[in-house]
Amino acid sequence: MEALSLVFFAALAAVVLFQLYSVLGRRVGRQPEDAAAEEARRPAVEAPTRRAEEVHAPEAAVEPLAALRARDPSFEPGAFLQGARGAYEMIVTAFAAGDRDTLRGLLTLGVFQTFEAAIAAREAEGRTERVEFLQPTRADFEHVELQGDLARVKVRFLSEFRTRSKGPEGEAVDDRRTAEVWTFERRIGARDPNWALAQVEPAES
Repeated sequence: MEALSLVFFAALAAVVLFQLYSVLGRRVGRQPEDAAAEEARRPAVEAPTRRAEEVHAPEAAVEPLAALRARDPSFEPGAFLQGARGAYEMIVTAFAAGDRDTLRGLLTLGVFQTFEAAIAAREAEGRTERVEFLQPTRADFEHVELQGDLARVKVRFLSEFRTRSKGPEGEAVDDRRTAEVWTFERRIGARDPNWALAQVEPAES
């Protein structure tokens, strides 16, 4: 990992969904409980982690990606997606654990305030959560834009994870698949080289 993106790689508002789809995403597609027999027949490793240099981007994002790289030669698309995937998993895990210190360094102020409010509400109800990712998260470029020195990169995440929650009514385990688009932003040329999560939205099918 490059030193330029230490915080982004180590961990990692229009409208951020208040509960971030219970902050763990909206269910999409067939759920594990819908196809238990099929899941049992699948190979243990179905989707190996992609190489950092393997980049998928819609045609509309190709030119903006080139423009961003021209403005910021240190920007490497493959490494960026690898870092974004790590940031996604760390943010989701930190939110579930109520780890405000980790979240504070990875989110814009508006997003952090929304997450913090959701964590406080959960704590007031006496609930705790834990997240375990069941498969490597997939990350792909969705949209890239430059507004002056402000760069915004939207990344589509497809993930599968298990949530273990505990509350006054007891414990529950929930397996789900989610599809979301996260927007990361930073100012080109700024002293701080790190990207911050600025928006979360559901991925369109």
